[in-house]
Amino acid sequence: MSISVSVGLITQGKKRQPDRHLHVTHHRTTQSRCPEMNTAGALLIVEDDADVQRAARITLAGQFARIDALAAPDEALEARLTTGGYDVALLDMNFVAGDRSGSAGLDALARIRACDSTLAVVLMTAYGGVQLAVAALKRGATDFVLKPWHNEKLIATIEAAARTTRAQRDTEAQTLDQLERGAIERALTKAEGNISVAAAALGLSRPALYRRMFKHGL
Repeated sequence: MSISVSVGLITQGKKRQPDRHLHVTHHRTTQSRCPEMNTAGALLIVEDDADVQRAARITLAGQFARIDALAAPDEALEARLTTGGYDVALLDMNFVAGDRSGSAGLDALARIRACDSTLAVVLMTAYGGVQLAVAALKRGATDFVLKPWHNEKLIATIEAAARTTRAQRDTEAQTLDQLERGAIERALTKAEGNISVAAAALGLSRPALYRRMFKHGL
């Protein structure tokens, strides 16, 4: 963005000099509301309305490294969830013209939860669908936004949902690590410290067991 500023110069005892124009160039920089999400993370939008899809993409472009979209929760949904590595799913509640029951959205929510229980799901619903959204929250959705949304509200809701996903996955990873450590400790105790016997009991090779023992500080 360029701004021209006129500056009049007056010197004592001299005539006023012609105005000169200083050409000032300002470079706009956009600061992320959530910097840690600018270079990582992925969002999946499931929405049949192309205009709504586009608006969500534009609004959330600064929060995710990748944004994918599906026009309907068809058979491609599970495949996307398995390979997409998503931090949040933004899900519409209705996908059939004239249908306001939300059954398609609730079914998609159940499928998402079955595929990845740690993935936060944010629902999109019209003003009259608040009760439906509340019912979906009871079934595992993280939050919901009303259409049409305020951009700030959508960004804040999605950012919070992404943090929820990361926290749930961190907790799950810690739990799995604890389970693995416990299994190794029990196997070593039962084998009286014999690595070969413990490895065989765990179905691991000796090098694999050594790597896991090193990982857990055993």
